[in-house]
Amino acid sequence: MAEDFFQGYKGESLKMLKKFNVRVWGQAKFETSRGIFKGTVLPRAENDDDQHIVVKIPTGYNIGIDIATVTDIKETGYKKANYKIPEKEFPYTEGLPKVKLIGTGGTIASRLDYRTGAVIPAFSPGELYGAVPELADICNLTTEKVFAVFSENMGPDQYKQLAIAIGKEIENGIQGVMIGHGTDTLHHTAAALSFMIQNPPIPIVLVGSQRSSDRPSSDAALNLIHCAYTAGHSDIAEVMVCMFGPTSDEYGFLHRGTRVRKMHSSYRSTFRTIGDTPLATVTRNSVKPLKEKYNHRRKDRDVKIYPYFEERTTMLYYYPQIKAEVMDSLVEMGYKGIVIVGTGLGHVNKELYPAIERATKKGVAIYMTLQTIWGYVHMFVYDTGRDMMAKGVIPAGNMLPEVAWVKLGWALGMVSEQEKQSGKKFERVERLEKVKDIMLAPINDEITEREPYNGYLVYQGGVKEVEEFVRKFRK
Repeated sequence: MAEDFFQGYKGESLKMLKKFNVRVWGQAKFETSRGIFKGTVLPRAENDDDQHIVVKIPTGYNIGIDIATVTDIKETGYKKANYKIPEKEFPYTEGLPKVKLIGTGGTIASRLDYRTGAVIPAFSPGELYGAVPELADICNLTTEKVFAVFSENMGPDQYKQLAIAIGKEIENGIQGVMIGHGTDTLHHTAAALSFMIQNPPIPIVLVGSQRSSDRPSSDAALNLIHCAYTAGHSDIAEVMVCMFGPTSDEYGFLHRGTRVRKMHSSYRSTFRTIGDTPLATVTRNSVKPLKEKYNHRRKDRDVKIYPYFEERTTMLYYYPQIKAEVMDSLVEMGYKGIVIVGTGLGHVNKELYPAIERATKKGVAIYMTLQTIWGYVHMFVYDTGRDMMAKGVIPAGNMLPEVAWVKLGWALGMVSEQEKQSGKKFERVERLEKVKDIMLAPINDEITEREPYNGYLVYQGGVKEVEEFVRKFRK
C-alpha cells in the first residue's frame, strides 16, 4: 500500500496496519483481548508513539487501541474524511445588530489537524458561518484576530490591548462585542476588562468552549450562539462571561466578569458565579435576567478606558510552615503588590509577620483573600488577623483571589498613571492610601455587601437527600 494510507503511523503500529491491509480512513473491526471495537482508523499526530492505533467509534469519540492487545483487524469499508470547516460568505441582513468577534486564540470553533494533533481554530466570518450557520440569523458579524495565544499566555499586555481595541469598536458604533478566549484564564481576562472598561454602553461578552468542535459533546456551537445573541440583543451592558449552563443543552449562563471562576477542569458547566447568583440565563433567542440591578444598554458611545497594570504584582498562596524568605524574596525582586491567599477568615502563620512588616515599610501593598473561595475576610475576629492588619495587611472583602490580583495590579497601574499625570512622585504612605482607595471601592460587584442565601450552593454527593435531588432533576 502507498504510504499516504498510513498518515502519521510508524514503527510497530505501522507494521500492524500493513500486516492486516488496513488503511487510515478505513472502517475496521478490531478483535482484541479487551473485546471487539468498530470504527474509522484516524491519522496519528506525527510526534505520537507507535504503540496505538486511533479509532473514531460510532459514538463520535476517539479511542486509542493498544496494538499489544490486537489479535485481528478487518477493513470493512473506506471513505476518506474531510475535516476542514466549510467556508461560506457571511450574509448581511438589514435590521440585525452589528457584532464584532475579537479573537485571542481560543478554539471556540475548530477542526482537528490529524497530522500534528493540533486543534486549528475557525475564525473568519465565513468559517464561523460554515461551522455555526445559526449566527447569521442573530447578527451581522465581523471578526478581528488580535492575538493567537493559548489562554495561559494571556496577561497584562493583552488585557491592555484588548481594552483599547474594544474602546475603539464602541466609538465606531458597534452594538456588541464578543471575545473568543481559551477557558483556563478566561475569568482573569474578564476581571481585567471589568476594571479597564468602565460604564460601557454595550454588552462585552467573553466566550470559550470546554470541548473542541470535532467532539459530539462539544459546547462550542451553543456557546457561540448564546454569546452572539447576548452581544447583539441583550439589554445588559457589562463585561460578562457566557458559558454552558446545566448538564443539558437548555440554556447558558451570563456571569458578571468580577464574580466568575472556572471550577472544573473538564465539565462543560465549569464556570460558576461565586458568592452570588449569575446575571442571567440565555437561550438561542432570549436573555432572562436573574438580577434586578445591572448596567443597561445605551445608545451613546461614552465609555471610560483605563488600560493600566503594574506587572510586578503577585499572589502568595499560604501553606503551613511557609517561610518568611518567600515573601522577602518577592520584595527583593521588586514586587509592588502581593495578594495573600490565606486560610479560614484570612490567616497565615506568625513566621510571616516580620516579612509582612518589612514589605509594607518598603511600600509594598499587601491584601488578604481566602482559600475557601466563598465567604468574606474577617481579620478582626482573632488576634492573628488583628496583628496582621496592624502590620499593614488589608482585608479584601469577598474578592476572589484572582480578581484581587487583577485589581491590585490595575490599581497600582492607575496610581502610577496618576503620578505621571501630576508630574510628582507620591510618598510611600500616600501611594499606599491611593491604592487602598481604589482597591476597596467596588466597581462592579467584586466586593459585595453580603452573600445572598443562595450564593453558596455546593452539595456533596453520596448522601441520601442529595442523591434524591440529583435523581429528580438530572437529565
